[in-house]
Amino acid sequence: MGWIATALTSAAWAQDASLTLSDCVQKALDARNELTIARNDLRVAQQGVVGARAGFLPQVQATGGYTYNSPSKTPGSQQFIALNGVHEYLTQFGASLPLDTSGKLRAELARARSEREAARQSVRLTERDLRKAVTASYYRLVLARRLVEVAKSTLAEAQSFESRTRKLNAGGEAARADRRQGSGRGGVPATDVAGRGARRRDRQPRSCFVLDRGRDRRSEGVRSIRRSPAPACADGTSDAYLKRLEFSVFDAQRLGLKADIGAARAGMLPQTSLNWQYGIDSTRYSWADRGQAFFATVDVPIFDWLKAWSATKQAHIRLESFDITRDMARRNLSKEYQSALARVRLTWAQIETTRQQVSLSQENYHLSQVKYEGGEGLALDVVAAQSQLAQARGNYFSAIAAYFNARSDLEVASGQ
Repeated sequence: MGWIATALTSAAWAQDASLTLSDCVQKALDARNELTIARNDLRVAQQGVVGARAGFLPQVQATGGYTYNSPSKTPGSQQFIALNGVHEYLTQFGASLPLDTSGKLRAELARARSEREAARQSVRLTERDLRKAVTASYYRLVLARRLVEVAKSTLAEAQSFESRTRKLNAGGEAARADRRQGSGRGGVPATDVAGRGARRRDRQPRSCFVLDRGRDRRSEGVRSIRRSPAPACADGTSDAYLKRLEFSVFDAQRLGLKADIGAARAGMLPQTSLNWQYGIDSTRYSWADRGQAFFATVDVPIFDWLKAWSATKQAHIRLESFDITRDMARRNLSKEYQSALARVRLTWAQIETTRQQVSLSQENYHLSQVKYEGGEGLALDVVAAQSQLAQARGNYFSAIAAYFNARSDLEVASGQ
């Protein structure tokens, strides 16, 4: 999804402000991307329906012509008997109306409508996938920024502890080894690693969600990851995945295949049309010779019947293969829904577990500080407790970010 960054970089940097998740999604939807192509495909399908409807309308035409027929040697006769005379003038207006007795026009209209519906559902499907991609990138960046804050907080606490050990060492209350322990593990490497991780994630979706650029403002994503999220209201029924947009696309495609069967079957049936002509068809160009004619045309296939029958059988086989493909997709989507539901429950449980780890690590860190300052503990214990607390905080926010992504996947898997 690198095009997301290209499409939104200029807008994000021009605003020089934080972007919320909804802002990022809206900018991605407005950019020229796969969604734009899907919308253009829908416009093409809509015009196809208009063209299919036009097949039911009368076809009107105007005909004009002049024919010279070389006369024969016999006076008063012409060389070609099929013509009316030596000179033939033709000025006619006509109209023909198909009755669609074979069902060909109705099948073509049904096919056009199915393509339009499939294109409409494809637009919704593309938009859903785009929202999902933006959401995943957004929370990855938010997590990286939060881990940087955790590393900076750990570094500040380590520097404060180092300052205290220096003072204690200067006053003879701490050994030089404790001072080295306090300064040797100050948390700088962790800060560098977290910063590099944030910059890597920033380069991918930076333009989608530039956060906190020189301003004391927080985005929705940062605020949401600072607090415990609400549990997802998942539909626990086993057939919740049937609401997915993929099944709407399948339904539209199946209607198109059934329309193909009707179009192929139309080749075995007679097609009727009504015709009307009005004008001049005479050996002299005189309005007094005008007239009109009505006639009907019935086209009955004879030698092409076997070809149409074979095309009908092919259309039936394609429909049968499509139904098999749909059943396979249904099993896969059901499995995806169950996996997404289990992942949401697992990540929710991880949030509670990591929250308890943070609480215990904080208590252990403060206890190790009290012991050290009371002369009952080592500086190494304080540094170890500090590293454990930083790791617990990182795990906690990673669990929250994983939960948000899992909940987004569940919404897609359940057709929300």
